[in-house]
Amino acid sequence: MKTTLEIADPLLDEARRIARRDGETLRSLVEQGLRKVVAERRTRQKRFVLGDASVDGEGLQAEFADASWEKMRGLIYGGRGS
Repeated sequence: MKTTLEIADPLLDEARRIARRDGETLRSLVEQGLRKVVAERRTRQKRFVLGDASVDGEGLQAEFADASWEKMRGLIYGGRGS
Protein backbone atom coordinates (compact mmCIF):
# COMPACT_ATOMS: atom_id res chain seq x y z
CA MET A 1 0.00 0.00 0.00
CA LYS A 2 1.31 3.44 -0.82
CA THR A 3 1.24 6.22 1.70
CA THR A 4 2.91 9.57 2.22
CA LEU A 5 4.85 10.42 5.36
CA GLU A 6 6.43 13.65 6.46
CA ILE A 7 9.82 12.89 8.01
CA ALA A 8 12.22 15.47 9.41
CA ASP A 9 14.99 16.18 6.89
CA PRO A 10 17.92 15.25 9.16
CA LEU A 11 16.31 11.91 10.04
CA LEU A 12 15.50 11.16 6.41
CA ASP A 13 19.04 12.03 5.32
CA GLU A 14 20.54 9.73 7.94
CA ALA A 15 18.12 6.93 7.07
CA ARG A 16 19.08 7.22 3.40
CA ARG A 17 22.78 7.06 4.30
CA ILE A 18 22.26 3.98 6.44
CA ALA A 19 20.17 2.26 3.77
CA ARG A 20 22.85 2.97 1.13
CA ARG A 21 25.64 1.80 3.43
CA ASP A 22 23.81 -1.44 4.21
CA GLY A 23 22.78 -2.03 0.60
CA GLU A 24 19.05 -1.87 1.17
CA THR A 25 16.21 0.40 0.21
CA LEU A 26 14.85 3.23 2.30
CA ARG A 27 11.50 1.44 2.19
CA SER A 28 13.05 -1.69 3.70
CA LEU A 29 14.71 0.33 6.45
CA VAL A 30 11.47 2.15 7.30
CA GLU A 31 9.52 -1.13 7.36
CA GLN A 32 12.10 -2.73 9.68
CA GLY A 33 11.88 0.20 12.07
CA LEU A 34 8.11 0.24 12.03
CA ARG A 35 7.93 -3.52 12.63
CA LYS A 36 10.27 -3.16 15.60
CA VAL A 37 8.25 -0.38 17.21
CA VAL A 38 4.93 -2.15 16.63
CA ALA A 39 6.29 -5.39 18.16
CA GLU A 40 7.64 -3.56 21.22
CA ARG A 41 4.39 -1.73 21.83
CA ARG A 42 2.28 -4.81 21.28
CA THR A 43 4.09 -6.62 24.09
CA ARG A 44 3.90 -3.77 26.57
CA GLN A 45 0.20 -3.09 26.39
CA LYS A 46 -1.14 -1.99 29.72
CA ARG A 47 -2.64 -4.89 31.55
CA PHE A 48 -5.63 -4.53 33.85
CA VAL A 49 -4.63 -4.66 37.49
CA LEU A 50 -7.37 -5.14 40.02
CA GLY A 51 -6.93 -2.69 42.85
CA ASP A 52 -6.54 -3.94 46.41
CA ALA A 53 -10.00 -3.85 47.99
CA SER A 54 -9.10 -5.69 51.16
CA VAL A 55 -10.16 -4.33 54.51
CA ASP A 56 -8.65 -4.53 57.95
CA GLY A 57 -10.21 -6.99 60.33
CA GLU A 58 -9.87 -10.15 62.33
CA GLY A 59 -11.39 -12.55 59.78
CA LEU A 60 -14.78 -14.20 60.15
CA GLN A 61 -16.96 -13.38 63.09
CA ALA A 62 -17.43 -16.28 65.49
CA GLU A 63 -20.97 -17.05 64.31
CA PHE A 64 -19.66 -17.61 60.77
CA ALA A 65 -16.48 -19.56 61.60
CA ASP A 66 -17.93 -23.05 61.03
CA ALA A 67 -21.20 -22.07 59.36
CA SER A 68 -22.48 -23.69 56.18
CA TRP A 69 -23.27 -21.55 53.16
CA GLU A 70 -26.99 -21.97 53.83
CA LYS A 71 -26.58 -20.61 57.37
CA MET A 72 -24.45 -17.67 56.13
CA ARG A 73 -26.95 -16.84 53.42
CA GLY A 74 -29.80 -16.99 55.94
CA LEU A 75 -27.99 -14.62 58.30
CA ILE A 76 -27.00 -12.26 55.45
CA TYR A 77 -30.45 -11.99 53.92
CA GLY A 78 -32.33 -12.24 57.21
CA GLY A 79 -35.47 -13.70 55.64
CA ARG A 80 -35.50 -11.24 52.70
CA GLY A 81 -35.58 -13.56 49.74
CA SER A 82 -33.15 -16.32 48.91
